[in-house]
Formats: sequence, C-alpha cells, structure tokens
Amino acid sequence: MLHVTKRVTINRPRQEVYRFWRDLENLPRFMQHLESVRVIGGQRSHWVAKAPVGKVEWDAEIVAERENELIAWRSLEGSEIRSEGSVRFVDAPADRGTELSVELEYEAPGGSLGATVAKLLGEEPTQQIRDDLRRFKQVMETGEVVLSDGSLEGAGQGATNQRSAQAPTKAEVSR
Repeated sequence: MLHVTKRVTINRPRQEVYRFWRDLENLPRFMQHLESVRVIGGQRSHWVAKAPVGKVEWDAEIVAERENELIAWRSLEGSEIRSEGSVRFVDAPADRGTELSVELEYEAPGGSLGATVAKLLGEEPTQQIRDDLRRFKQVMETGEVVLSDGSLEGAGQGATNQRSAQAPTKAEVSR
C-alpha cells in the first residue's frame, strides 16, 4: 500500500470547504482522474476513474465523519481498487481560512508494476493529490480551475497530457 499525505490552505471558511467536499459528486470537478462519483445510498458511493490501464471502478463507504472536521473512507471488499483515507478540516492560523489535510493509503491496480507505470505516466497518487488539491483551492477561492495559455495543467499530469501553449479548449474551460 502506498501512503500519501498532503495539505493545503484554502482562503474560505471551514464549513464551506467541508460542505463542498462532502458532496462527493463535486469531486470530479477538480480531480482530473475521476470520471464520476455517485452516491448509492447511506454512506456508500460508486467511483469511476481513469487509470493507466483504462478505467477502474470501485465502491467506497464513509466510515467516520465529524461535521466540518473529518471525513474518513475505505473501499468496499471486492473493489478493483483498495484504498482508505481521510480528509481533515481545521481553521487555518491567523484567520486565513481552512487547512485541509488528505491522508490516503492506496494499492495500485496491477501491484508494484501498475504503480511504476502510473508514476512514469504522471498518474501516481502523490502527484495526483498534489495537483487535485491545487485545483480544489482554485475552485473554492475563484469558482473555477484557472488555466493560462502557457499552462501544462500541472507538472504531475504526465507528458501524454501536456500540450503546447494555446488557449484552453471548450472542454477544459467547462471543467
């Protein structure tokens, strides 16, 4: 299992940041590898993601939750992906918004070979989470993911997804 911990400070109130993240169907708005998240009842959800080997799907459940403080989850038995983790929300010092911390344990499809391929393609979880949190901060603070003409959409997106400097496509703007 890979272990990843990342943190970001977002200049928005903790309750607002928590509420946006807790609506799991919002997550594909800033997590590029996610195609969809659908709540299937209670604390369970169905996830579809792009992977180096195609698409992967899994079901997950929220195993612990404290409103405006914590969401913890794990994938369900029999899922294609084995993962568990948590997101913590705390007030940032000096009234600077919310400090969000993500902790993830993840087993790559295909084991260590799958993890190596993902890393080479820029789709390794550490890189993805760093880039996802940067985009999440943008969505929360500006209402959208900010792209510039010269943007390669994050260093962790891999050479196969990079393009020369140009205006974003309509699809990129609508994300």
